[in-house]
Amino acid sequence: MLYHLLHWLDVKYDIPGFGVFQYITFRGAMAVIFSLIISLIIGKSIINLLRRKLIGESIRDVGPDSHKSKAGTPTMGGLIIIAAIVVPTLLWADLTNVYVLTILVSTIWIGFIGFMDDYIKVFRKNKAGLKGKFKIVGQVGLGLLVGLVMVTHPDFKGEKGALFPDNSIRPGENLLEAGFVFGDRLIGMNGADTLAIPSPENYASAASYKVERGKVPGHRKVLEVTIPAENREAVALAMFETQDQHFATRTNIPFLKSFAINYSKIAFWEEDGGWAGKIIYILIVIFIVTAVSNAVNLTDGIDGLAAGTSAITGVSLAIFCYVSGNIIFADYLNIFYIPQSAELVIFCAALVGGCVGFLWYNSYPAQVFMGDTGSLALGGVIAVLSLMVKKELLIPIMCGVFMIETLSVMIQVSYFKYTKRKTGEGKRIFKMAPLHHHFELSGLHESKIVTRFWIVAVMLAVLAFATLKLR
Repeated sequence: MLYHLLHWLDVKYDIPGFGVFQYITFRGAMAVIFSLIISLIIGKSIINLLRRKLIGESIRDVGPDSHKSKAGTPTMGGLIIIAAIVVPTLLWADLTNVYVLTILVSTIWIGFIGFMDDYIKVFRKNKAGLKGKFKIVGQVGLGLLVGLVMVTHPDFKGEKGALFPDNSIRPGENLLEAGFVFGDRLIGMNGADTLAIPSPENYASAASYKVERGKVPGHRKVLEVTIPAENREAVALAMFETQDQHFATRTNIPFLKSFAINYSKIAFWEEDGGWAGKIIYILIVIFIVTAVSNAVNLTDGIDGLAAGTSAITGVSLAIFCYVSGNIIFADYLNIFYIPQSAELVIFCAALVGGCVGFLWYNSYPAQVFMGDTGSLALGGVIAVLSLMVKKELLIPIMCGVFMIETLSVMIQVSYFKYTKRKTGEGKRIFKMAPLHHHFELSGLHESKIVTRFWIVAVMLAVLAFATLKLR
């Protein structure tokens, strides 16, 4: 909202210095600052409100004995994180961007599911919280929504050519060599003026393009860019090329250069994938959203672990969003160029700031727990962000801590059931799952466990970055 107001003032009155608000890096910095301020200021107020309402955590009997002293600590602190993410994003991001709108809806959607779970635990005094089937329905619903948007909305279908709906030109290598520059606006072809994007049927014969050039409205020059006969088709394709109908269902594969996988091709019985291929992709989206949101939920077991690890993952995703949305970096790194995805940097910046600000109150000894309100929301948005910038295959690396925690639970449960079926007595591999509880029962202090897990998360984030070049 603030971004749109400042942009309008810049266009209307040409205020010196207001052009800085167009830069994603500057707005990302503002989002971090605002999210930190919001989480620090409202955090104390929300904690006091939760204490007055006696909204305290119910400690489950199966947890470590050391956690029983935490009973009564205010929960639902995820409200602090959600507010610190949503408000700066609304202020500093482009709200006409479908990527931004999708991630905002995802945050509120999955945050509401977590809120209902916490509400039942606290006010209904039911330690189990929201029934698992209802959680799954909510997570599947979000995955279905995100998947449908990604396979149907035109903004998720990749490049639209260099010509934008307002006739502004974003030239690639071919157009730069032909004489176009960034900021040119197409106003005519072959000597005739045009007010709309020309029909593609005749673009290959275009011998000249008339453009407006210059940064100051009212002082732009009109130039004619002449195209040699042998280059006309290549220039026309670069200017007007149609979108890739399979762009949404394709993704980069880590460690492999110039190679991508198209999920829709799994539907081999349909020509070009068809809707069956899109349905398969939507099912994959549902699985990833459900798996990652539950993984972060499992990780939220000791003070500061989930928030700190999510902040590190948020930094990783911010960088991936930026390079994917920048045609120069995307081309250099040989990854998919995803128009408009760079705007997600604002959201990622708010995510990092919100998590770091929350740690002010959640670090050991915690004054508030995020509860499922925060953990499910963080997991959900990390999954959706990864999908939108085509880095979902990096989740096992980038979100390695969350994955290890989840695997420890799966291994523990599976081995216990197997040994009970074979011997009549269930045995355990870990002293307790998830893995952080195993280290707690091994004598390590919470703070040491959290710090070491953060170090592992940083190492995995660096490895995720390295996959951009290790191919």
